[in-house]
Amino acid sequence: MKKSQIVGLIFVVIAIGAIISTVYNADTYASFAKAREHPGRDFRIIGELDRSHPIEEKVVNNTLTLTFHMDDRHGEVAEVLYFGAKPQDFELSDEVVLIGRYEGDRFVAGSLLLKCPSKYKPGEIGETEYLIEE
Repeated sequence: MKKSQIVGLIFVVIAIGAIISTVYNADTYASFAKAREHPGRDFRIIGELDRSHPIEEKVVNNTLTLTFHMDDRHGEVAEVLYFGAKPQDFELSDEVVLIGRYEGDRFVAGSLLLKCPSKYKPGEIGETEYLIEE
């Protein structure tokens, strides 16, 4: 084989690998139901904090844990265990993104991302006047 054919073949193999990797990662946004079907696999789940259940932060075996319930975009509520401190303004967040997997009967989140409410609401921002001195 010529050098150009080998380089072209390597390029095609890398491109196919990149496409497969992209498709696999795009498929990881899911619901609690799908994550429960695949207990060892990591998923990203988007939802809202279920404020009707208590939020518990405690130390277990020298590890700070946060336990709460979340409602995913498909309407299913699940208990979530997160190893770490409760983020600031956790209760005020509009949306929560969990990255983790099901272990037993609850979702164990390795990462927790919050979408915080906007500081500025429409109609609350007034006009600013500037005084220009000559």
